[in-house]
Amino acid sequence: MQEKNTPLLDRHIELGGNMVTFGGYLLPTHYSGINVEHLTVRSKAGLFDVSHMGEFIISGSDAESFLQKVTVNDVASLSVGQAQYSAMCYANGGIIDDILVYKKKNEFMLVVNAANNEKDLDWLNSHAKGDIRIENMSDDIGLVAIQGPRSRNILQTLTDSNLTNIQFYHFVEGRLNGKKAIISRTGYTGELGFEIYANSDDIGEIWDAIMKAGQDKGLEPAGLGCRDTLRMEMKLALYGNDIDDTTNPIEAGLGWITRLGKTDFMGKKALLEAKPNVTRRLVCLEMTERAIPRQGCPILMNDESVGIITSGTMSPSLEIGIGIGYVNRPFDKSGTELLVDIRGRMKSAVVVKPPFYKNGSLMD
Repeated sequence: MQEKNTPLLDRHIELGGNMVTFGGYLLPTHYSGINVEHLTVRSKAGLFDVSHMGEFIISGSDAESFLQKVTVNDVASLSVGQAQYSAMCYANGGIIDDILVYKKKNEFMLVVNAANNEKDLDWLNSHAKGDIRIENMSDDIGLVAIQGPRSRNILQTLTDSNLTNIQFYHFVEGRLNGKKAIISRTGYTGELGFEIYANSDDIGEIWDAIMKAGQDKGLEPAGLGCRDTLRMEMKLALYGNDIDDTTNPIEAGLGWITRLGKTDFMGKKALLEAKPNVTRRLVCLEMTERAIPRQGCPILMNDESVGIITSGTMSPSLEIGIGIGYVNRPFDKSGTELLVDIRGRMKSAVVVKPPFYKNGSLMD
């Protein structure tokens, strides 16, 4: 499959971005370096191109009841201007994708992972009944994310919308640098931040305006590499690593978005059965000796395999190796000392409460 480009490709190349293919798109892993960009987002602000994400517009008189049936969270609880983290599951409880649901005045917007775009669209269309329209707007909508403690001050200079009034997981439809945009207080870093959805033809000008507004405030472009290390420090799941169709939301630590008390939805029966019978859980592991766990590394208690690492890195903020992985009960409890098999070498680790990084500006 030929890789796609986002509307910001030329800017990434001009900024010296190290380009790779991710989710079918050519995107920068880093510009100045993953660790530098990571620490810049934690202390100042970083600007990410997230235009590879997919956007579906769901409309029609049956849109809400349809989304209530195909997602695990409670869509009926949303007010206009509110966003919701959710997931879609197969009948067996396996996760199709983790998504964002935005409630607009006359329609909903679903934001899906790039690699799952076609799969999600086909699945939604196969279950659509009644007065429902599903439009794939992924190529028409560009998306950038400004994240970090200085993000609000930088962005506020470009819009008349009062960003201080936007609560976490809420959004406004306004203008940014004169262009129509959705300004959403969401992100994937654990820091105060905003995601900006706009017409693909306008996203380049919006990127330029944000970069200019932040040039004297420490803003730097940030790539996929630090997006990954930032989300790992917060134990935010990555589809394809930590969650997929072989995992369910209960064992993945997503029980808080799974509303088992709401009316029937896809996967509900399986998840009700799974809840009291969970045999493993997605946990945080801190290495207690110098080592970097990686996806696929076995987790052991003595000589017995009790789990597997699904994501791992050297934490730029904490300067220790950290891993996210599934661990069998009862070895999933905080404080449990385990071993991680890293290329045949046994390295010690301990289960800790999430997140790894606890000093973020998320709720500032």
